[in-house]
Amino acid sequence: MADMKIKEMLPNKVENTSDNIEVWEDLVNIKSMALSLLVCSITALGGYFIAPNEPPKPLFYGLIGAFFGFILCSLVVKPKRIIREIQRED
Repeated sequence: MADMKIKEMLPNKVENTSDNIEVWEDLVNIKSMALSLLVCSITALGGYFIAPNEPPKPLFYGLIGAFFGFILCSLVVKPKRIIREIQRED
C-alpha cells in the first residue's frame, strides 16, 4: 500500500473573515495587501526616478526597485495560512 500525503491549508485567523478578500482563489488580508502595494510602488517609482536619463536604465532601476520592494514585503508581511501534511495509508 502506498502512503498518501495530503496537504491541507488552513487560514490562521478564521474569525476575522471580514478583513479578508478573495484574490485568485486565496484569502488575502486587505491591510497587508494595501501595505505591500504601497511599499512596492514606492520602491519601483523611486528606482525609476533616481535612474540616469538614458533609455534602458530607468526600466532596469524600476525593476530593481520593484524586486527590492518584493523582498521587503516578504520579510514584513507574514503568511496568513498554515499548511499541514497528513500521511494516510490506503
